[in-house]
Amino acid sequence: MSVDSRQRIIEATYACVARRGMAKTTVEDVAREAGISRATVYRAFPGGRDELIDATVSWAVLDFFAKLYERIQGATDLEEVMERGIMFAHRSIVEHEVLQRVMQTEPDTLLPALTVESIRIREGIAQVLAPFVVDRGLAPGVDLDAAADFLARMVLSYISAPGRWDLEDPDQVARLVRFELLAGVVVTADSR
Repeated sequence: MSVDSRQRIIEATYACVARRGMAKTTVEDVAREAGISRATVYRAFPGGRDELIDATVSWAVLDFFAKLYERIQGATDLEEVMERGIMFAHRSIVEHEVLQRVMQTEPDTLLPALTVESIRIREGIAQVLAPFVVDRGLAPGVDLDAAADFLARMVLSYISAPGRWDLEDPDQVARLVRFELLAGVVVTADSR
């Protein structure tokens, strides 16, 4: 099965989830949407519906990261990368109609799929941040991998639950990044 055929099936699955939700999307729905037989879907995804849903969530996550990567291009320092990334990610989640609908109507179906992806998401964010952390300078005694992992975990936490912070306000995001997330992780002006 070609990559294009698998992609067509994943996009058909996404369209079905957008219309019917995760729980109600069937292999038959996907086959109909893609204009292929059920057997063809099963050849591409032998695990059936569960594999289709997992592959579609993975595809959506990768699509999000491609757009996030585009958004942070041209950032010159760690603070700017984090500020742009947090604002983009928060807005993307809030404005993503399919994600919002599924989170409200079927969180028990979505959460296991996202949990599987969460490790890859966290690791991906940490990999993006690590070179910027090195350029910024680590605080004495701070391990690079631990710092990048910590920042990735904190970014994910604030994106999904911003608490008192308005993640639509660039000034508040800048304060969050500079005074809460980076405090104790990177070299400050006082310690240089």
